[in-house]
Amino acid sequence: MTGAPGGDGAAGGAGGSADGAGRPSVVSVPTLNIANLLTISRLVLVPLFVIALFVSGTGEVDGGGEAGLWRYVAAALFAIAALTDNVDGWVARKYDLITDFGKIADPIADKALIGAALVGLSVLGELPWWVTIVIAVRELGITLLRFWVIRHGVIPASRGGKAKTLAQVVAIGLFLLPLPAALDIVSWTVMVVALVLTVATGLDYVVRALRLRATSAGTTAS
Repeated sequence: MTGAPGGDGAAGGAGGSADGAGRPSVVSVPTLNIANLLTISRLVLVPLFVIALFVSGTGEVDGGGEAGLWRYVAAALFAIAALTDNVDGWVARKYDLITDFGKIADPIADKALIGAALVGLSVLGELPWWVTIVIAVRELGITLLRFWVIRHGVIPASRGGKAKTLAQVVAIGLFLLPLPAALDIVSWTVMVVALVLTVATGLDYVVRALRLRATSAGTTAS
């Protein structure tokens, strides 16, 4: 994710003398870099994915015919977009390409992709709306919570959060594929795991946010 911690956005680092006067030189990170382009590509893929999903119609296909083909296209677009989420973050950290734009655009792209897939599947009647609502409320709540504690500090991503995202992506991917009805149990098992992790990590984030505020308030008071 381009919004991952590890840089201050506008500056890539400092070192050496800028003009011989003892002032450090600052290397500016261009907004239009490969990491941010990958993030933008994920945003572009979201509407293409939605179009392919709705052209395919309901997932009650055997993998053959035009409906099955479009469903595979939708699943492929979703997989490619999800993959860029990992790649852009790795590129941004490795090559120090973290920018303010990336910090904002990356989570937006993530939520747009997951949200579009969940809403699309619910509209098509393939995923109960309560599943979509639970995940959407959690993501929206955590986003608001981040703004609530932002002046007190940043809460780093946990392993549980990463596992939650992976479980959501895999579960959605299984629901997107035109799999035989006999494999519904597999899709639902992964989705239940994703839901458990979604709720558990959400509660964990709330606890850590409250602790961060309490610690910050205590430090300020002292």
